[in-house]
Amino acid sequence: MDRRRFIKLCATASALVAARPATLAATPGPLQPARPSRLVHRDGAALAPGDLEVGRSYVFHYPYLATPCFLIDLGEQVDPTEGLITEDGQQYRWQGGSGPRRSVVAFSAICAHKMSYPTPSASFINYRHAPFSYIDDARQRNHRERVIYCCSEGSAYDPAAGGRVLGGPARQPLAAVALAYDEQDGAFVATGTYGGDMFERFFDEFGFQLALQHRTDDIRRPVDGSTEVLPLEDYSASSRQC
Repeated sequence: MDRRRFIKLCATASALVAARPATLAATPGPLQPARPSRLVHRDGAALAPGDLEVGRSYVFHYPYLATPCFLIDLGEQVDPTEGLITEDGQQYRWQGGSGPRRSVVAFSAICAHKMSYPTPSASFINYRHAPFSYIDDARQRNHRERVIYCCSEGSAYDPAAGGRVLGGPARQPLAAVALAYDEQDGAFVATGTYGGDMFERFFDEFGFQLALQHRTDDIRRPVDGSTEVLPLEDYSASSRQC
């Protein structure tokens, strides 16, 4: 996206935040706007759809400096999902996949149960592209592909259905990241989040650890302008496959 169009997008979101200062920590709804951030490589170049390997997990931070997210190309078109429900009963609609094939999805990598999340040392939550067994909501063993799974307590999520809970103790879907895709520029821009976030609770519980990991006390600083994308194996030294 050219500079003029990107600035316009940023100005629109900034105006929403200025008009409603609590937007970044709003109650769950259809979409919680946040500061637009382009997904980029380490060198600052825009991340293009062709840079993503199908089925591979990538990590970026959004909407805050210390809140990690997964970026995944599921390999096929992903349609919107209706009727998702947050833990406090609010319904919302997820936008579906982004990119030229509508196959790229992004979710908060903070588990919706006890908030396990990827750290530089290890990740107990990850994406399984190949067929994988887990215990579903009916307490039956299920076997399917394309699952985000948290080893900490056994919560399983469907990234092709807005992060809907497939099994385990989680009581709401993973928060989803709204991704805009500019066909002319071939770049992704994160513009907000869907669903029930737990960011303030996350900061309160893991604040000291997050400050050490990110080498700053300003762990609530919103990501602004761009956010770096890394393969999960480059971000976390160990990805636990339980």
